[in-house]
Amino acid sequence: MTTKLEGPLRREIDVGGQPYTLTIDKDGLRLVAKGKRKGLELGWKALISGDAALAAALQGSLQQLRH
Repeated sequence: MTTKLEGPLRREIDVGGQPYTLTIDKDGLRLVAKGKRKGLELGWKALISGDAALAAALQGSLQQLRH
């Protein structure tokens, strides 16, 4: 049995030795470096439709061009 997500769920995670706050809510996911206001946001529809994978692949290819 699952529990409905009625309010935002916040958790601190460690990525590469740096603390981040992960927020899960009805709109999607948000990952923000601890102490910052801006971060990455991913909506549920983008995740399900595959747009998130396409954006990640594009970001990776752009980073390769810069190096």
